[in-house]
Amino acid sequence: MKAIILAAGRGARLNQLTENNPKCLVQLLGRTLLEWQIQSLRTSVVSQIGIVTGYRADMLAPYADRAFINSDWEQTNMVQSLVCASEWLENETCLVSYSDIVYHPSIVKQLMNSSGDIVISYDRLWLQLWEKRFENPLSDAESFIMNTNGKLIEIGKKTQNFSDIQGQYMGLLLINPSGWKKITQQLTQLDPIKRNKLDMTSLLNLLLQSGATINTVGVEGKWCEIDSKKDLSVCEQLLSTSGWSHDFRF
Repeated sequence: MKAIILAAGRGARLNQLTENNPKCLVQLLGRTLLEWQIQSLRTSVVSQIGIVTGYRADMLAPYADRAFINSDWEQTNMVQSLVCASEWLENETCLVSYSDIVYHPSIVKQLMNSSGDIVISYDRLWLQLWEKRFENPLSDAESFIMNTNGKLIEIGKKTQNFSDIQGQYMGLLLINPSGWKKITQQLTQLDPIKRNKLDMTSLLNLLLQSGATINTVGVEGKWCEIDSKKDLSVCEQLLSTSGWSHDFRF
């Protein structure tokens, strides 16, 4: 199975840490975020890794088995970066990863062994992580609602009710060619401005509204997201104290 890392953006919220390099090249315990991601994927026996580049593409190309370029990265969002890798997505099942997350290899393996046209991972223990990241977890958390069969019903909406949050989407998903066909059909219905600004959770909601089935894989921790300097500190602590960093096989 192949994997695609979406790394076109700069990550401006990290300020000077991304002034001269993409967000995924920020250091975490002596390694870049990208190196943590690649090692998790390699440990899980992913065959090839493609990286969608944009900002400072020259710095990312050496890490990729295949580099895709979103030359319009400043005016587009993550979904358009994903479209840049359509050559792979049209022909085989691919794991898709945001570039600002670190995750245990076991999560990758769970997704690889899942079934469905589109499958997303989510963290059941999200609140433990969000309490470390935010003074008020609900200030950043978004809705995540499934039916009794684990099929997604709603995602990505602001809420003040913990009952609307059965987990948190991690930015790691699986898409097979049939799922990609559904996605491209959905995108063709949007005008170019909306398509360029579309984020991933908004796309997933549009797919749900059109009747598409999105399966889920639940995990319990062993990942982190880096949006701020505080997140870096939280992730360093998690990796240092949890022990799961030893499973990456650097």
